Amino acid sequence: MDKATKMILFSLLLADVCSLVFCEEWKAKVVNNLEALVDSCVVVPCSFSHPRGTLPTSRLRGIWHHKSNKNQIIYHSDDSKIKDSFKERTKLLGALGQSNCTLEIMPVKDHDNGPFCFRIELVKTDNNDPTTDMFSFVEDCVEIPMLHEPPKPKMGPLKTAIIGKPYTVMCSVHHTCPSHMPVLTWNKGAKEDVIHIHKDLHNGKWEMASVLMFIPQEGDDDTELTCTAVFHEGLSSLTSLKLNVKNVQNYNHIIIPIAVTLATALLFGGLFVFMMKKYKTRIEELQNQDGSMWNRMSRMSRRFRSGGRTTDEGPSRSEQRRSIWSRFSRRPPRDNRDKGYSPNNAVSKSCGEQNVSKPRLPSPKSQPKSYNYNEDLGDDDYMNTADLNIYGNV
Repeated sequence: MDKATKMILFSLLLADVCSLVFCEEWKAKVVNNLEALVDSCVVVPCSFSHPRGTLPTSRLRGIWHHKSNKNQIIYHSDDSKIKDSFKERTKLLGALGQSNCTLEIMPVKDHDNGPFCFRIELVKTDNNDPTTDMFSFVEDCVEIPMLHEPPKPKMGPLKTAIIGKPYTVMCSVHHTCPSHMPVLTWNKGAKEDVIHIHKDLHNGKWEMASVLMFIPQEGDDDTELTCTAVFHEGLSSLTSLKLNVKNVQNYNHIIIPIAVTLATALLFGGLFVFMMKKYKTRIEELQNQDGSMWNRMSRMSRRFRSGGRTTDEGPSRSEQRRSIWSRFSRRPPRDNRDKGYSPNNAVSKSCGEQNVSKPRLPSPKSQPKSYNYNEDLGDDDYMNTADLNIYGNV
């Protein structure tokens, strides 16, 4: 075996020995400060380690003593060594073989404020060698301030309750005795309406919470809702809040009629606008058409007022014929006309014996047979005004 191999083996052996005896430290983890309620209980969390590694509980002895005097023992596996004022009030909750040195004091007295430290002893199995390894963790001790009044539970969230709707409220309280938890009760609701929650806040502090859920009624308004916390040995405290219960106003009897009215108004309004637009469009179409109904009605109205014809049409054919023939009937006899007589001659002569030459109107008898009088009249709208003035001035 060469020198290098020997050095490696020696280093490994030294490391094993160091880890078993010299290198591992004596350590303890204890809460430094923990409040306790007088006449209740307190649990001090504690854990430790030692250079002997893992050992069974039978080979370990745990001791709690006062920091200023190791002989003032408050806990020992041998009750005869415990100080009289602490007898039957202290015990270990954990197993030393699992490195648990948690201490419980119950009930707590007002002089149990410490500081208290933990001590571990390793018991030898050889009866011929009573020597033991022991170590006191005086650097990690606990002080216990005393509470003479129990803490009051806290309630929340504070909100307005509504009639007929589920209402939830929580009550919680802190404590230091998980082995004997406080009990939270309500002055309202049944057991099945309550949920309990226990939570570790670490460093020896715990929280007990209770959640209540119920449905408020009208009679719950302005009433007290109370949560009571009962600690070990009967100490209790309570907290109350006043319920503010409101009724949800139902506006359906107002909203629904208004909505129906508005919908109806919009419907009829839209229908009215649509009909008006359609009516105006129809009127414009009728007004733009030639010979529209209004024009026809206007002509019919004028026709009825003028006795069957309109003023724009002028005289009818029968009236024109009667007018012409009435003028022809007033002509003098042919023989008198040949002699130059006319009804106006007498007047003309008496006024100055003036001769007036008149155009001669041919006799109807001198017209060719092919001449048609009705055809000469032509259209009713045409009339020769010269033919109407047959005989000079009248």
